[in-house]
Amino acid sequence: MTGAATSSEPIAGRQGHYAGAVSRLVAFAADVGASWGLFTLGAAALSFSIQLVSGTKFSLTNYQIASLVAAVVWEFIYFAYQWSLSGKTIGMAVLGIRVVRTDGSPIGPRQAVIRTITLPISFLLLGLGFLGILTNRDRHALHDRMAGTAVVYSWDARAARLRWLAKQDPVSTS
Repeated sequence: MTGAATSSEPIAGRQGHYAGAVSRLVAFAADVGASWGLFTLGAAALSFSIQLVSGTKFSLTNYQIASLVAAVVWEFIYFAYQWSLSGKTIGMAVLGIRVVRTDGSPIGPRQAVIRTITLPISFLLLGLGFLGILTNRDRHALHDRMAGTAVVYSWDARAARLRWLAKQDPVSTS
């Protein structure tokens, strides 16, 4: 075996392991911030466009039921679309986690929709739907079990740091 072959072997790390509660919580908080920021920008753009076209002042806050429906539809699209497309949302990408099927393969649109629809159930049960993240070995929340998904680490920061340090070695053996 040559030295080049051993350097291309992956460094053991967290990649592919079940994501912990803190990583998932921080990613979810980042997603809530991102989705509400985007929703607010969209609502402001809609109000401005209607005011520009009609000449009358328009505010989405005057239509509370329509605003609530729009927010629910937006949150569904935000999560389901990103999960079905790449298995991760903006917050999950930043934290280095992603959603996969329980066998490790990428999720499809069906699992993404089921996971998005059942996510609020974990909240509605006074947070008890998230208890599995802390107590189970596979760290499945209720919505993960219902959708047949798992959340795993998608990149290994420790291995990336070690590779970067290895490139900084000033000693060259030729």
